[in-house]
Amino acid sequence: MYIIVGLGNPGKQYEHTRHNVGFEVIDRLAEKLDIRVEERRHRAICGKGMIGGKKVVLVKPQTFMNASGESVRSAVDFYKPETDEIIIVYDDISLSPGQLRIRAKGSAGGHNGIKSIIAHLGTQEFPRVKVGIGEKPERMDLADYVLSHFSKGEWERMEDAFDEAAEAVCMIVADGTDAAMNRFNGKKNENAALSADGLGQGGI
Repeated sequence: MYIIVGLGNPGKQYEHTRHNVGFEVIDRLAEKLDIRVEERRHRAICGKGMIGGKKVVLVKPQTFMNASGESVRSAVDFYKPETDEIIIVYDDISLSPGQLRIRAKGSAGGHNGIKSIIAHLGTQEFPRVKVGIGEKPERMDLADYVLSHFSKGEWERMEDAFDEAAEAVCMIVADGTDAAMNRFNGKKNENAALSADGLGQGGI
């Protein structure tokens, strides 16, 4: 059983913010795979389905970002996957808006959701799909930035990125993390020059 976790914060006020790209990808996967993500368990909203003949459960933790590990730990204890069957999707400020990076393992890199997951699982050797949200402006607080909305131009690119990230997750399950890394990590990001103009204005 593969556990596919998209990180974010629950609540209407956080919908479509930079920190919630993990939720967006789970929603795209649910649509693509015809999975209903509505069962409340493991301190999350979950849904079960199949990818390439393999059982998967989609998970949107409802613990708030900093406590994501509590939800992931509960799901892992229940389904008992191998560590390489735990796939985490989340935002990355070091990547330009919409750029993807797949990793088989790694540190938290300052991301509090990943930090919580590593602490609760006792390992950092699980695959992850990072979705770029762009660097924060110099004078802006990081917390304010990740909870802000994308500009209209950024959002158009992010819509494509959510679909690509969903495809990357499917490839990890079907063909392995290395195949997904080879397919997506070298892909040129045509929107690397996107600015943060309109940041937080007219939120999606």
